[in-house]
Amino acid sequence: MGAFIVFSGLDCSGKSTQIEFLRKEFSDREKNNLVFWSRGGYTPGFQKLKDLLRFVSGKNLPKPGFTPQRKKALSNPVIRSVWLTIALLDLIFYYSVYLRIKYALNYNIICDRYIMDTNIDFTLAYPQNKTENLLLWKFLKLTAMRPDFHFVSTIPVNETLIRSKNKFEPYPDSPETLKKRLKLYNKALSINKKLIFIDGMRDMYEIKKRIFKLVFCN
Repeated sequence: MGAFIVFSGLDCSGKSTQIEFLRKEFSDREKNNLVFWSRGGYTPGFQKLKDLLRFVSGKNLPKPGFTPQRKKALSNPVIRSVWLTIALLDLIFYYSVYLRIKYALNYNIICDRYIMDTNIDFTLAYPQNKTENLLLWKFLKLTAMRPDFHFVSTIPVNETLIRSKNKFEPYPDSPETLKKRLKLYNKALSINKKLIFIDGMRDMYEIKKRIFKLVFCN
């Protein structure tokens, strides 16, 4: 079997850099690997469904991203409930079926974001829906694969804003949202001792050395 590795955390905290280090190392060792990026509502299957609906509806659906039209559409409780249901069903397919099949085929899987990140996304965006209490969410948590290593990378909010600006992030969080997001990541780190904290302010090669020591020396 391969390894199942997850990277969670704030935007621009160095996740993509460390993921690329790992991907290259697996490739250099001639091991199958899969880098899988996902967020609730933005999995490949959901994206294809939205593209199809835009085509059928004559592009009347809101454009991708955090647009006013999208915000207005999801303010409707019925539309929001349907959106969350489809998003959760899609996550169940990818996290509980697709990734498990890849793992059984001896792939080393690196997830760029996972259940924790979607939980934080939903908590901040749709607090009125109490996603964690939904039956589909509980089923997702029950059936999704458990990571061998789950790294959580954080940096100060001001640093996130600077890096996002330098990277020309198309949909950056507001400072207020980032503060809330960071608080939720820190809360998860304090509760779940299996999570591995990564200080995104440290030198990327020092971080790489620590991650490689954990992943390849066990």
